[in-house]
Amino acid sequence: MDQSETKMQIAVDAMGGDYAPGAVIEGLTRALYDFPDCDFTLVGNTAKLGLYLHKYGIADHPNLKLHHAESVVEMSEPSAISLRAKKDSSITECARLMKSGSVEALVSPGHTGALVAATKVLNRTLPGIDRPALAASLPHRHGRFILIDAGANPDCRPGNLIQFALMGEIYAKYMLNTANPRIGLLSVGGEDGKGSSLTKPVFKALSDMPINFVGNVESNSAYEGACDVLIADGFSGNVLLKTSEGLAKMATSWLKKAIKRNALRVLGAMFSQGAFKELKSTFDADEVGGAPLLGINGVCIIGHGSSNPKAVRNAIRAARDAIRFRMNERISQRLQECKATVADLESMF
Repeated sequence: MDQSETKMQIAVDAMGGDYAPGAVIEGLTRALYDFPDCDFTLVGNTAKLGLYLHKYGIADHPNLKLHHAESVVEMSEPSAISLRAKKDSSITECARLMKSGSVEALVSPGHTGALVAATKVLNRTLPGIDRPALAASLPHRHGRFILIDAGANPDCRPGNLIQFALMGEIYAKYMLNTANPRIGLLSVGGEDGKGSSLTKPVFKALSDMPINFVGNVESNSAYEGACDVLIADGFSGNVLLKTSEGLAKMATSWLKKAIKRNALRVLGAMFSQGAFKELKSTFDADEVGGAPLLGINGVCIIGHGSSNPKAVRNAIRAARDAIRFRMNERISQRLQECKATVADLESMF
């Protein structure tokens, strides 16, 4: 087998996000040179891509090919439109390429709901997984933790959260390099009896599973480092994620205003630039790039809508790492190991 046949194959949605296609193609340009072990398929309206490909000098790059997609799913449109009115969208074409086996992974900073709908219908979920879930990486006092689900499933059953726990456990082992990740359940209190009609039966089920379950975890405790994986339904998880992102941006703004109030503070800030850069990188979503949609039969990395070139490059890195780590194979193996236990627990609901 020659070298080209061993390369990882990744599709990139050129039309997704607020700054597409320019930011996407610039980020892809960085990835082409940073990851020579990958071949890329850029998906989008080819008539609109040529100018950017020549601008960044990758029009004839040997590791890049184009795949035409006539339409784009706009952020304001309903999720199902990618499968109904816009079957030729860049999102749907990426999912089709993965379904056909032409690529192993897809990367898009486009419409999250449309990506979930397209990949779930066209690529299906792994055996034993009912719904895919977004796994977001967030900072805590001593490192990072995984929030799952971060927005793919606003409405969940208890059995869904059990599956999220197993997928999150495997992803944390890879993402955080943690041998025995601590699994927490998002709740309004740390006591065993706290929770909702959804979380209370999940608490009992997770307590009986062969995982390192540490019980209920409040959102503030998660940032203190109470767990490595925080389990939530997609509605609660997305509220937590967006609140965290908004608070981080506002804290930066407040700090800048406070520093500029007098010259002494400005002088002190000049000597603290290294600390500020380190703090920024901790909360910078662009460093992570994107969140994997775990449970899909394939690798799907979803970037945030305002992804810049750095974020696109790092989302591609995340897809590459998931392929190298054999993420889906490891999730399937873990599901098989817990098959009897999960079946018994789900029969309770």
